[in-house]
Amino acid sequence: MRIHSSSVTSTPPTVWLETLGCSKNQVDSDKVVSMIGEAGYVDAESPESADVVMVNTCAFIEAARQESIDVILEMAGAKRDDAKLVVMGCMAQRYETELVEALPEADAVIGLDRYPELVGQLDHMTEWEPLRITAAPTSHMDILRRTSRPTPSTPYAYVKIAEGCDKGCTFCAIPLFRGKQRSRAPVNIREEIADMTSAGVGEIVIVAQDLAAYGRDIDAPGDGIVDLLRFVTDVEGLRRLRLYYLYPREIRPALIEEMAANERIADYFDLSLQHSSAKLLKGMKRHSTGEKHMALIDAIRVASPDAAMRSSFIVGFPGETDEDVENLAEFLNAAQLDWAGFFPFSAEEGTPAADYEGQVGEAEKAERLRYLSAIQDDITTTRNSEQIGKEFELLVDQVEDGQPVARSYRQAPEIDGVVLLDRGEPGEWLRARVVGGYGTDLVAEVVG
Repeated sequence: MRIHSSSVTSTPPTVWLETLGCSKNQVDSDKVVSMIGEAGYVDAESPESADVVMVNTCAFIEAARQESIDVILEMAGAKRDDAKLVVMGCMAQRYETELVEALPEADAVIGLDRYPELVGQLDHMTEWEPLRITAAPTSHMDILRRTSRPTPSTPYAYVKIAEGCDKGCTFCAIPLFRGKQRSRAPVNIREEIADMTSAGVGEIVIVAQDLAAYGRDIDAPGDGIVDLLRFVTDVEGLRRLRLYYLYPREIRPALIEEMAANERIADYFDLSLQHSSAKLLKGMKRHSTGEKHMALIDAIRVASPDAAMRSSFIVGFPGETDEDVENLAEFLNAAQLDWAGFFPFSAEEGTPAADYEGQVGEAEKAERLRYLSAIQDDITTTRNSEQIGKEFELLVDQVEDGQPVARSYRQAPEIDGVVLLDRGEPGEWLRARVVGGYGTDLVAEVVG
């Protein structure tokens, strides 16, 4: 142990943290907030009032990087002249040197591997010198292992169970800046879930880039993900556990059976399918076909007829033809997924697909995306209408302008539709009957 500094100030600096990207980034931000909070920093009420403004960036695709740059510049314009601006997260990890040169507005660029340095960097920038006893610096995995987080403002929370990915899909840059898969110890995960539920969180969403492959890198005995689910679902206060990002080839019968049979696990399958064309899936290094996708969907529906399913699809992958687009359209109509997202292919630097022949023009990608999205919108509307008359256990997420907004197991937070209730308070679990719907949302009345 060592003494960090020799003097004390009675006014700790304030910090505003802006988070971009996926739920995994939000988990990182929560843990960063906890880490700097333990070091004495306090939350700012706004970016304009903060002593330090931090932006946790996303670097997944070009659109995400552009949004990150836009927000960095927006925060640079909003902050006080004497406040500091810190760029962190995925984009900082992947493009540290380029960002230092291109963004003179940033006082520091701190990538994922340098999070253990974060408190020291903030101390240096703000010239704050608290009396602090700190342990020796830890590895870049500290942010993943760490369980301490702020009390969530929502009745649901995300818990990351692994970092990185081993798959090597030809379109994906995530392994380039997040690294190989590194799974957390089950006890550590359970502890974090228990911390969240003791704070009033009823629904936990466990996330990882390749969730179904959890535990393989740490030689977890048995079936890693299935054993983990059985280990954590009896945590006191946990009402619903949801799984994000299931790579199709990793979904074993045992996982399907556990999700169908375990009452605390949402019957919600987030399948990372990407396309239905065998040719394109081979080019993506996905080792699957549309037929295999359908066989998986059928197996899920046999085990759990009422299961909700979501997937994401890449539009405009190099070599994609009109025939491939129609193949995907036919697949969507056959699969009848509840939810789906469509993303234009982004040629990510350092990935094999960026150099593939047959690159599709941006206008063509946009037209194909509109066409496929319209098909799925009709399917989602139909799937929603089929829920009218059914009863569900709902978690009220918030009350917005006097309107209680809730979700059943069928709707994941922030990305799917919602259920509008006639009454309810945030954090309540209520039984309700669906009486109507429009588009992606449903209307329900509390029963009993």
